[in-house]
Amino acid sequence: MKLNQKKQRFKQILNGKFFLATSLVIFSCTQVQARQTPSGQSNRPAATVPNVVFAAPPLPPGTGAPTGRRSGAGSRGCGNINSAANVADKKHLTALVPSIQSNEFLLAEFVGGLTTAERPTFWFYITYQPPFTGQFILQDKDENVVYKTNVILPAKPGVMRISLPSNLPPLEIGKVYNWYFNITCESDAQRISSVNGWIQRTSLNTSVETQLQNATPQQKVSLYASNGIWYEALTTAAELRRNNSNDQNWANLLQEVGLSEIASAAIAEN
Repeated sequence: MKLNQKKQRFKQILNGKFFLATSLVIFSCTQVQARQTPSGQSNRPAATVPNVVFAAPPLPPGTGAPTGRRSGAGSRGCGNINSAANVADKKHLTALVPSIQSNEFLLAEFVGGLTTAERPTFWFYITYQPPFTGQFILQDKDENVVYKTNVILPAKPGVMRISLPSNLPPLEIGKVYNWYFNITCESDAQRISSVNGWIQRTSLNTSVETQLQNATPQQKVSLYASNGIWYEALTTAAELRRNNSNDQNWANLLQEVGLSEIASAAIAEN
């Protein structure tokens, strides 16, 4: 009889411990799910944000031989000032564009992408500060200058945009243009570093245009990216990040084209 009582008592203890452990697990999970950020939004992991998929388009006719340079390296100084003293990090001047490989030219890369905008926006990661200065040039395939401007560089390393002005004639659909961004020494205009690539304006089919008209900004990023429209995808993602620093579209898009190391860089309000 005593033996049976001991067994029953042992089972009760085990059941009690199991109930207590289970309760603690449930309570712990409830606490994690209910936790919120200071802004009042649920603290969900970044993995819950859908990844943006960029579909690299076919290279446009007339692109020619492999061309473009996405990252520029320079070490020369500006007058008596060493360039290393004016570069605050180890990253190079970088154009925020895809680098598309081509089997036709032994896996060489073409730097650039498509746009649907009449006057698109270009994005660059800048490591240089004054007294260095920037210069942006856009040319047609015959090397006629379409647009040229000097650029004041941001005070700190970061991403800056260059938008074509509203008084500039719109880019022609189907036409390939070449762009250049040079870092120069302000005192003697000596080029220190440079990047360059191509851009082509294209038109979307009616179905995609209709989807864009009814899409949210987040959906627009995905629609542009999945249709190979790089410049508008990145510009829309930049606007989302400006409105919400936690938005992941910008980081996901840069990761898609191998530029994840720049995803957290500040965007200059120029």
